Parts: sequence; C-alpha cells; structure tokens
Amino acid sequence: MGRLFGTDGVRGVAGRDLTAELAMDLSVAAAHVLRDAGRSRPLAVVGRDPRASGEFLEAAVVAGLASSGMDVLRLGVLPTPAVAYLTPALGADLGVMLSASHNPAPDNGIKFLTRGGFKLPDAVENEIEERLGESWDRPVGSSVGRVREAYGEANRYVTHLLTSLPHRLDGLSVVVDCAHGAAHMVAPEALRRAGADVETIGTAPDGLNINDGVGSTHLDPLKKAVVAKGADLGIAYDGDADRCLAVTGDGEEVDGDQIMAILALAMRAEGRLVADTVVATVMSNLGFKLAMREAGVTVVETAVGDRYVLEQMQERGFNFGGEQSGHVIMLDHATTGDGLLTSLHLLAVVARSGRSLAELAAVMTKLPQVLVNVRNVSKAKAAEPALLAAVAEAERELGDTGRVLIRPSGTEPMIRVMVEAASHEHAESVAARLADVVREVCV
Repeated sequence: MGRLFGTDGVRGVAGRDLTAELAMDLSVAAAHVLRDAGRSRPLAVVGRDPRASGEFLEAAVVAGLASSGMDVLRLGVLPTPAVAYLTPALGADLGVMLSASHNPAPDNGIKFLTRGGFKLPDAVENEIEERLGESWDRPVGSSVGRVREAYGEANRYVTHLLTSLPHRLDGLSVVVDCAHGAAHMVAPEALRRAGADVETIGTAPDGLNINDGVGSTHLDPLKKAVVAKGADLGIAYDGDADRCLAVTGDGEEVDGDQIMAILALAMRAEGRLVADTVVATVMSNLGFKLAMREAGVTVVETAVGDRYVLEQMQERGFNFGGEQSGHVIMLDHATTGDGLLTSLHLLAVVARSGRSLAELAAVMTKLPQVLVNVRNVSKAKAAEPALLAAVAEAERELGDTGRVLIRPSGTEPMIRVMVEAASHEHAESVAARLADVVREVCV
C-alpha cells in the first residue's frame, strides 16, 4: 500500500482511505513510539478541525491512545498551531491534530506532534508505520488511559498569542475569513482582544462547508467584504489555520512572500531577526529575494514544504521563515506555521507604522510568475540533457529579470515548470516553450 505518511501526516478521504480502524491502529503505534516510558501516566492531547469526519476519527484516535495506557485531553476544535503550542504547554508526550488543512470536507488527516510540539521527522514516522498491528500487552483496570475534555485550553493559546504581540491593534478595522474552519472562534476573539474592530465571514462551520468557496484558497469573498465594509484590510486562514493570506483595503491580495517581507524588515529594524536571515523555499518570488537583498537581509532557500523550512531554521539557528502560500514560522513564538500568530504580528506592524498594508507590501515588487503542470511524464527524466539545455537557454534569455524552476511532483507523474519574468507575456511564452520540451523528452 506504500508509505502512509505524506508531507504532512496521514491524509485521505475519510471513511475510505482514512478509516476509523486505521486511525485507531496509528494512534496505538504512535503511543508506543512517542510516550515517555518513564512516566506512569503518559499524556496525549487531541484537537481537530470542524469536519464531520473528525468526530468519528477523534473517537477512534482517543480510543487507541487510551487503550494503550495514555491519558487523553480532548481539546475540541482548534487550529493545528494551537495543538502544537498546547502539547508542551500541558506537558503532553504527544499531540494529535485531525485535519486536512485546505482540502475539501470529505478529506481528513492525522498529524502527530512530538512532546515539544514539532512535526515528526521521517524516521519516527517510519517507526510508527513499522509498528502498526504489532502484538502488545494491553493495559487493564487502573492502567488504562482516562479521557477528559479540555476545551477551555483554547484561552491559554489565545493568551499566548496576545502576549507575543509587540503592539496593540487599536484603531484597525479588519475583516477575517476563517474558512468555516478550526479558527472560527479563536481568531475573532484574539483579534478583538488585541484591540481590532473585527468583522467576520466563514465562521459558521457545519462539518461540510470547510474551505468551500472561502478561506485562503478562495479570496474573492474576502476581497468583496473588505471593500464593501471600507475595512483597513482583510485576513484569510485555511481550514486548520496554520497559514494566512491578506487583502489590502482596496481588495488586492497580499501573499506569503509579501507578508514575510513586511515582517522580516520589521524584525530586522527591531534587532529580532537572527543573523538578518530569512528561510524561504525555491518557490518564493524573485521579487521577494531582490527586495531582501536590497535591504541587507540574507535569504536561505530550501525545497518546497514548511517542514524543510523549519528543519533549516532549527539546524542553523534562524528564527524566521516561510512559504509563498502563507505558511510563516516565527520560531520565537511557535513550533510550526501559525496563521493567527502571523496575522496578529502583521497587523501590529500596520498599527505601529501608521501605514496601510498596501504601502507596506510595496517593499517588494512581485515578478509575474507562471506555473505549468506537465502531466503524465517521467519525473525521472527531469534532468535529461535536452531539457537542461533548454532551461539554460531560457535563463540566458531572462537574465537578471527572471528565473526558471523545473520541479518533479512529489506525489504525481508530473513535472512543474515555473517561470518568472519582467512581464506576464514573456513568462507565459518561456513556460510554454519549456513545457513542450518536457513533453518531448520526459516520456
């Protein structure tokens, strides 16, 4: 059946790919791998987003953990970064989040977190898979785990976020789109407690409408709401609120690169940006990198994926990084991407500077970026000499005003062709030409 764990936990269509039986078995294996053997009463915390399938999956996960001898705190509906924060804050051996992030409602996923609140390294995920279905001595009587509700711990998370803020948000009017997801309660509360005047959309989850035409993957409703209400700006989260995007008062999108640029420069000005360095992926816009270079900020590049950004940050001691998609990691305050934390700090820069979000975002000029997904080709041939020659020719043509990135998909028989150029037309032309080469030589 192949490796269960993907780039962000175990994910699939709930009830078909991700069954209650699999959820229980994974939880038992994770308990055996991650629990502290020296503790007489090991502890786990479990949170979820509002998907209907999260109800039965939560029951299965809790049953697996408790049957293995772990006490369990059910946190209820909370963002992924809230579970990551509460895992060490409550002294838990492991955390579990049930969510499929920005995916549609039929999907769901299981993400395990270490006792420090970090995502699992590949080696630990492999060990959990290897221990699926193994025989084990089952606790009985007083040795079985006990299960308690801990819904009030959401306030601990919100308080942590507010404590991290360098400036209040008084005077700012904000429209917040919570994607009918995990942040539908805590995000408006945190922003209001920070002083903002808050209007909301996407805050009525029914278990089936998560990410449905709203949230960070569908910004049009937020753009319209911001303009209609005359708000200063808008913020959109995805289903589990580990990322966010923003919208200016004029309804223009502000992506993850622009958010990182604003925050990086603010942190640098305050002496809080370690080594004056930001960690970003190869997909970050060239405009971001040029703006950072001009400001004297070093950009360290990683492969695509927030886990690779975090690994580089931990290995080299950096404290800030993220992705164009809106995953931003502020390691001084969080162990993972946190959309609510990011948005609060972004709004704090706006409030303190007295400048609009549009003015702040103008620190970088986004180069037109065209992405072509060439399907049903051999990923193993992405380094064919003919393709490399075509890429080199395109790079000479673009010079310092653009770039080319050829990237095999991690999950599909597909090669992605990304081109940036001074104009959208030029980027489209070069991308189309390279895509034709991929179709010709990567078969």
